[in-house]
Amino acid sequence: MRTTSTIVKVIFSLVLVLLIASSADARNPIRRSFFNTYPSAQDTTLDDLPSNAGHCGVCHYDFDGGGPRNWYGSAVEVARGIFPDDETAILSVENEDSDGDGFSNLIEITSLLFDNTPTFPGLTGPDTSLVSNVDMVDIRKYLTPAGGSDTTPPTVTVHIPAGGEIWDANSTNAVTWTASDASGIEFVDIWQSDDGGLTFKQVGAKEPDDGTFDWFVPNRPGGSNIMRVVARDSVGNYGSGLSGTFSVTGAPAGTVPTTMRDVDFAGSQPFEANTFEDPDVNCITCHGEYNYLVEPWYQWKGSMMAQAQRDPLFLATVVIAEQDAPSVGDMCFKCHTPTGWLEGRSVDTSGGLMNADDRQGIHCDFCHRLVDPVYKPGISPAEDQAILDSLSTGPPPTSANGQFVNDPSPMRRGPYSITGGSHATLESPFHRESDICATCHDVSNPVFDAGATPGDYVPNAFDTPHPDGDLRNMFPVERTYSEWSVSDYANGGVFAPQFAGNKPDGIVSTCQDCHMRDVSGVGCSEPGAPTRSDLPLHDLTGGNYFIPDILPAWFPGEVDSLRLNAGKQRVISMLQKAASMALAPAQAGNRPAVRVTITNETGHKLPSGYPEGRRIWINVKAYDINNNLVYESGAYDAASGVLTKDDDIKVYEIKPGISPGLGSA
Repeated sequence: MRTTSTIVKVIFSLVLVLLIASSADARNPIRRSFFNTYPSAQDTTLDDLPSNAGHCGVCHYDFDGGGPRNWYGSAVEVARGIFPDDETAILSVENEDSDGDGFSNLIEITSLLFDNTPTFPGLTGPDTSLVSNVDMVDIRKYLTPAGGSDTTPPTVTVHIPAGGEIWDANSTNAVTWTASDASGIEFVDIWQSDDGGLTFKQVGAKEPDDGTFDWFVPNRPGGSNIMRVVARDSVGNYGSGLSGTFSVTGAPAGTVPTTMRDVDFAGSQPFEANTFEDPDVNCITCHGEYNYLVEPWYQWKGSMMAQAQRDPLFLATVVIAEQDAPSVGDMCFKCHTPTGWLEGRSVDTSGGLMNADDRQGIHCDFCHRLVDPVYKPGISPAEDQAILDSLSTGPPPTSANGQFVNDPSPMRRGPYSITGGSHATLESPFHRESDICATCHDVSNPVFDAGATPGDYVPNAFDTPHPDGDLRNMFPVERTYSEWSVSDYANGGVFAPQFAGNKPDGIVSTCQDCHMRDVSGVGCSEPGAPTRSDLPLHDLTGGNYFIPDILPAWFPGEVDSLRLNAGKQRVISMLQKAASMALAPAQAGNRPAVRVTITNETGHKLPSGYPEGRRIWINVKAYDINNNLVYESGAYDAASGVLTKDDDIKVYEIKPGISPGLGSA
């Protein structure tokens, strides 16, 4: 019996050792690479904890490994798809602040200046609700660097502007400073005040401490300007210095003397949200290249949402707008390139500072970090109240005119409650509502205010925001959301199976129901991702089928003709469903005629959206018994683009007029 028992014990021990080895092997490669890259982190909290030895909490919320990766783990995983080996991938993200706690990954992993380092580079306090398989007592002190003997803030002296300078709006001038600190300067932030120091707007974030910042001077004229340079040392102490007072000369007036102040709105402001990820680098790793029929990346890539900042027609309208009303381009860029706007590059309101990342338009990271600007207790995520309270301008009164609010953390929000996956997610009812689309599809001109007579709009005082910020008192430009809000679609829904996708009852109501119709499939390539019958197809199809044909010539190498053409075909299909036509014989005096009835099948006006660039007309042709054309109304010459305006033609279009208040300008 003893021999048998001993053999059993040996076999059991061997099996246990093999199981442990197998588990370690499964997680060893990236873990081994991490400690090879940062040997000083071995035998620290990043390596072993009393409640979980040899844990995987550097990269995973589950300290046993697997499941969603934390912010640092997600960044490393993306980098692994770019760089040839794990060590290089790890080094590539060390200067990022993955968890947004104000400290770079490198400082959290290697710094000796704090009492509690190394700390976890992918976790902050709010993330602990996602953590599992570890005693929270073991990690609570090791989330963000704290303590240390250096409590002295940096000293900062601003040299230029020294005071008395006169700088032209839309010029570039150097702001210079010196900063010093015993622990070293990690970065500097640059701020501008145009009211003598009462309030400041951030104009540069996490700039290197090289003593100079090339500042593109925004068109906010006045004589009470002050620059503030804020330096942060390596242990988190902040110090600042102020410049002398200087003047900004306004840009030359166009037809009207507008400035950037005319298009100031509430909501997230530049540098109040973290940098967005490039969808062609980050999002594609899980949400693309696995099934082009349903995957989010392929569909989005061929949509006009992805081309919003490449659209040559849009870029041309900005040129004209800037010519007539200087600086209003800042408002346009909020919706066409929120990345460029939030990172401060729209101060050149002609678009001259925009880069290739900005040309990704309306993309994944922007939409999936949107916060409902109106907090709804019991419905909105609990995190939203603090986000809205932190806004420097306060929350916007409504979702319109690009007044978006973005979660400053890299949490991805969506319509589902999701467990697992490669990154943390948050269920957001806002992403199931049409209100999210109103953010950029309900646009009004804030330079005008409603006059005493209905339909009459008068110019506001220039160089100042709209007097009350109420959309109803601004000149309507694109009111697609407002049109929908008073339709049958918004009030109970409409039976429209041609738009309904997988909806079994054929009832559509929200913008998403038609423009992101339900399909069957998986939303990512992550193993174990559920197959859904209500997966929103990220085709985002509207009515623009012309621009995809010309984009490859304008942006070679940035766009994909295959995906653009697929998007164009979806647009044609959508337009064919947008209206129905009925013909009936009629009589016009002594002449035979035909009655043409066009029924708008959409939840908004047809056409809707950009007013000057869209029109629909009825082309009627009559032939005799020998098939000879004997009558035509609405003839269009595709070669010249000329539409013949005959006496019988019916054209649906918007023709914005000239304001009487500016007619003589």
